[in-house]
Amino acid sequence: MGTTSRPSTTPRRTLRWQLATVLEIRDEAPKVRTFRLGLAEPATHLPGQYYVMRLTAEDGYTAQRSYSVASAPDGRPEIELTVERLDDGEVSEFLHDVVVPGDVLEVRGPVGGWFAWDGSGPALLVGGGSGQVPLAAMLRHARAIGRPDLVRMVLSVRTPRGIYYGDELRGPQVHPVFTKVAPAGSARPAGRLRLDDLAPLVRGGETAFVCGSPSFTDAAVALLAEAGLPPGAIRIEQFGPTGA
Repeated sequence: MGTTSRPSTTPRRTLRWQLATVLEIRDEAPKVRTFRLGLAEPATHLPGQYYVMRLTAEDGYTAQRSYSVASAPDGRPEIELTVERLDDGEVSEFLHDVVVPGDVLEVRGPVGGWFAWDGSGPALLVGGGSGQVPLAAMLRHARAIGRPDLVRMVLSVRTPRGIYYGDELRGPQVHPVFTKVAPAGSARPAGRLRLDDLAPLVRGGETAFVCGSPSFTDAAVALLAEAGLPPGAIRIEQFGPTGA
């Protein structure tokens, strides 16, 4: 999803704009679609990194947005970007309403080092709404390298329909929190993220990756601190308007 800011501690490197062919478009949730892109100049990304997309109008006007990579690095010259359609969103509306498979887009990346996970240590993933996108890449990577035990994920969404990627964001590594409507038979009633959702998952030694809207990330970071996680072990990624 689109991001507002991403601090990085890694050295800058020059990234060129390249062409990406839209290979497939999939619906993930209401107003949310995944775009599978074939890259002309593929580069290996880390889960948590993103690509910048640029649209150019006939009069030369350009609009750019950053979108996290949803796919795990698997050696293929492809990436998947999941985009929420925002009202009056120049780029997201174009992607949802105009783009079809076979179209060619301009992208640049992968970008970002601060919010990237290399799979070498335990990670606690806390996502709200569209914040699940980069965290899904981390979970997918952990499963792909045979280390799902490294990852624990708390996913906060309004309703069950808000979970992306079908059955992938289910299983023993994922702990869903429904803030508006919980599924029938759920042991946890609907409500905002609470300390008892996070505290049992803090074991010590992990890095927490918190992703979502500013209000969600602020609340989640406060809960993680209350659960005993040191500030230096928490990394934050904030996105624009979304449901959480």
